[in-house]
Amino acid sequence: MMKNIKNYSLLLFLSMLMISIISCKRNDGYNRPASTDKTKPAVVTNVKVDNYNGGSYITYDLPKSDNILYVLAKYQIRDKEDRETKSSYYSDTVNVEGFAASKDYNVTLYTVSRSEVMSDPVTVTVHPKTPVFSLVSETSALQTDFGGVNVTALNPQKKSIGVIVIAFDKSTNELEVQEQFYTKSDTINYSVRGFNTDAREFGVYITDKFGNISDTLKKTINPLFEQLLDKSQFSVYQLATDSPIGYGWVLPNLWDGKTDGNSDGWHTNPGALPPWVCTFNVGRTYKLSRFVMWERPDGGDKYAFNHGNPKVFSLWGSNVPSPQDAQLPLTAPVGAVVGDWINLANYRYPDPPSGLPVGSTNAADNAFVLAGVNFNVPLNAPVVHYLRLSVSQTWSAGNIAHVMELSLYGQPQ
Repeated sequence: MMKNIKNYSLLLFLSMLMISIISCKRNDGYNRPASTDKTKPAVVTNVKVDNYNGGSYITYDLPKSDNILYVLAKYQIRDKEDRETKSSYYSDTVNVEGFAASKDYNVTLYTVSRSEVMSDPVTVTVHPKTPVFSLVSETSALQTDFGGVNVTALNPQKKSIGVIVIAFDKSTNELEVQEQFYTKSDTINYSVRGFNTDAREFGVYITDKFGNISDTLKKTINPLFEQLLDKSQFSVYQLATDSPIGYGWVLPNLWDGKTDGNSDGWHTNPGALPPWVCTFNVGRTYKLSRFVMWERPDGGDKYAFNHGNPKVFSLWGSNVPSPQDAQLPLTAPVGAVVGDWINLANYRYPDPPSGLPVGSTNAADNAFVLAGVNFNVPLNAPVVHYLRLSVSQTWSAGNIAHVMELSLYGQPQ
């Protein structure tokens, strides 16, 4: 089982490992003309260690020689896992990282000449602090969710980690990987769905880009029942403070099942100040679990992560018969009550996967928008019969908002 887990983790971080390998090969001043001087260089001296979570900075004095090209550090980050790090002659520090535990490790330092002649070894002991993947694992928790399991954890250092969710599979009689995702977020709140309500053992473990793996947290959970809300029962519930419609993109387009951008969505009229709000009736009372939002994708113009697509928004709900109008605030804490309406949750649409600035997104970013994005509704949110989508900020910070489609999931009451 652990062998399979390790393989999954290595696959998860293959791209990051490749980046790491490439960075080790980049030109940091090593590629100077080869020297004919085959003299063994002197060793580094005055070695000092500064430990941090999962690694150590080693500082030193270089020998006084124009023939030194770099300092090489050789070490093991775990049993039979060798690693090398180079630091050019321009630096007095080498960073050794990726250690699997907080304990003593030996690091061997060599000065290397321009003729690739290595000095005698200098061995130093480092004792890195607890690695980040272990710290995150210590805070991880599993709880039941609609259609599956919810994972929470804290990553206050915002380091790159992987969260691997496993579940018991009757066909193999093993815990098998269900989903894995990579994040630098300081707060992890992630759900894996698609399961029936039968009791099932779930697990989660944390890994990093060096292939380190935490212990697995396991828990038997009965997933809660959820279903896609029947959009044929949705209807407009027009309120006076709802944003005027623009360009004929009427509110029922928000649940017409069309997400590809070749048809109309919901669109406000230009000129109004945020929040931009629409209100609708979902046909009956539900305990909501999540929803999928499809923003406007690229078409003739760059709409993905741009234009009137929501960046920051809230979902408000009510279970009051014929709820009355109320002016929603631009921002409000979750659970805030305004008239007959309660703030179910606040959301921020994810940044473009490419990391490109607004207006410069690429095909991968547009594919992300076309696929739709899942947003969880908190488990403690009240049941609702009416909903208000309130957009407080768009990607262009302009004076309109638009959304192609919403699909909501939950448990009928």
